[in-house]
Amino acid sequence: MTELFSVDFKVRDYECDMQGIVNNAVYFHYLEHARHEYLLACGLDFAKLTREKIHLVVVRSEMDYKASLQSGDKFFVTVQYQSVSKLRFGFRQQVRRSADGKLMLDALITGTALNAQGKPFVPDFISALAAVAG
Repeated sequence: MTELFSVDFKVRDYECDMQGIVNNAVYFHYLEHARHEYLLACGLDFAKLTREKIHLVVVRSEMDYKASLQSGDKFFVTVQYQSVSKLRFGFRQQVRRSADGKLMLDALITGTALNAQGKPFVPDFISALAAVAG
């Protein structure tokens, strides 16, 4: 695994359901935004990859909800690259409330890259994320 990357957030009112807690589907957005920021920080640009006919896609999401965020909560999402297999890579992610560090969600998002022919592969620049100091 590589070093921990983190992005800060604040829950917005419209992300909450009738129970006053963050709707479960919203967590997907938090995780995706953090992954994109992580890849950008590593020098990877989705638009450029698309122009090069390389498409990074999610193939599996495992999310364990531990506690609920509420409107106004400040929190952060961590991202850590994890090698999965010859054709898949993963991102271990956590959502933690900033006030006390409480774990709110633990996730493993598994992805692959598709080449111009639609064949899955793990590009060298993704594999290189494993070499990042950590």
